[in-house]
Order: sequence, then C-alpha cells, then structure tokens
Amino acid sequence: MTKKILLPVDGSENSQKAVKKCLEIAKPIGAAVTALFVVDSSAYLSLPETFMWENVRGAIEEEGKEALEGVKKTFKDSGVKLKTELKEGSPAKDIVETAEEEKIDLIIMGTAGRKGLDRFFLGSVSEKVLRSAHCAVMVVK
Repeated sequence: MTKKILLPVDGSENSQKAVKKCLEIAKPIGAAVTALFVVDSSAYLSLPETFMWENVRGAIEEEGKEALEGVKKTFKDSGVKLKTELKEGSPAKDIVETAEEEKIDLIIMGTAGRKGLDRFFLGSVSEKVLRSAHCAVMVVK
C-alpha cells in the first residue's frame, strides 16, 4: 500500500510532468506527499575560489523555492497532504536518504533523458536513485 510518496523536483518541464503524475496517483489513494528540492552543492566544488559560491547558492535556493511553490499551487485544494523540503547536498544521495528516513513507499521523479556524452559526464540523478532506492521509483519523462 502506498501511503507516502517522495516527489523530488528541480523546476524543469519533466519535473512538472512528474508533479502532475504524482497528484494523479496520490489523490485517489490518499497518500501523503513530500516535495523535495536539493541544492546541488557537489556540482560547484571544483569552481575557482574567486567564484562567489554564496551568490550561486542563493540563486539556486531561489529556484528551489519557486519549484516548491509551483508544487504547492498544483496541489492546492486537492486534499492531498503535502510537505515541502529544501536541502543542500548531492541530489541522488539526498533523495535516497530522505526516502529512507521518512519511510517512503514510492518516489516519483522526472528525468531529463540525457544521452551520450551529457549522460556520461553529468550522470543521471534518476538512474542513481533507481539503483539505490529501497522503495519503488517511477520515472516520468
């Protein structure tokens, strides 16, 4: 029985599709949803010291808040219990850890569908989550 759903978001078009799919699934079964945005600090560790991480971090946090606000708007008046979280770290790792900590039954997330060199160099958050999550994962493209 699916009682708790984790909805990682990043504000992308595919993420928005996952938000809609999550609502379609959660509403009829009465599942609670946790929407999560992870500020990917690991991607900026190699930047030069002169680069202002705080400025970039602030901008990404703003994107995260906007993405979570978008989820709230979509879920408004749906009757679905929704909680939002903003974390900083490594997205795949934090998604899996949050799922374990909150005893999540299902993760629903969007994917960019990267191929070739982009996938090789950038990796795939959804692929990493699929490989290491303790629960079911639905990937929406």
